[in-house]
Amino acid sequence: MIENRLQDRVCMVTGAASGIGRAIARRFASEGAQVIILDPRSEPIEGGESTADLIREDGGKVTALAVDVSVWEDVDRAVSDTVAEHGALHVMVNNAAIYTGTDLLATSQDDWDRVMAVNLRGVFNGCKRGVQQMLTQQPLAEARGRIVNISSQHGMIACPGDIAYGVSKAGTVYITRQIANDYAAQGIVCNAVAPGKILTGRTDAIDEASLQYSRSRTPMGREPLGRLGKPDDVASAALFLASDECSYMNGANLMVDGGWTAA
Repeated sequence: MIENRLQDRVCMVTGAASGIGRAIARRFASEGAQVIILDPRSEPIEGGESTADLIREDGGKVTALAVDVSVWEDVDRAVSDTVAEHGALHVMVNNAAIYTGTDLLATSQDDWDRVMAVNLRGVFNGCKRGVQQMLTQQPLAEARGRIVNISSQHGMIACPGDIAYGVSKAGTVYITRQIANDYAAQGIVCNAVAPGKILTGRTDAIDEASLQYSRSRTPMGREPLGRLGKPDDVASAALFLASDECSYMNGANLMVDGGWTAA
């Protein structure tokens, strides 16, 4: 088993206080990365200790910054301060996202704008500021820097009852491809991970009917041995895309959905 795949790499993860971002930050730290968490909150939705405290207890290296990814000045300052302290930014993971749970007619203008601000402008801000910095760096293992965007299966297929979320994730898939096309020749590697049904947050509060639907819809979720996704499933994919093992992939949208989109 390969270990320390991100040794001495400086890795920024947005929305890492909870859920998928929390799992990615912890996994990266366990592989030797200096992790920089960007999140306006520190308390995890699922409860318990903060992501930063858990990483420190495990002997990892972490800095937590209170950052709103929808605000360019916040992201710009976070990257600049990180580079001033650590000398580089090797990996940018754009994970932060919110949702409304409303269809077209029930989605207000404010709801739409709020989701697009975090889910799409936040990815734009992270990608742009990341590429700006990475282009100034010398290549490591043929890459000046790596961007991992967290999209969704609902960037590829319809998202029932949440039009703003689905559109924002489709935009995330597109920006991933565009950046790969525009900057691959300059040593920028940009890929995405598209999670399916991942159990995050307070799983005891999830509606049983929704769980049953997801299990029946996901090939790997069906009886007799099925299960739904865990944040660590996405973290494993993000780790691969952030590591030197990902040597000839650019612009890919890696499905981690238990076969949902194959069914």
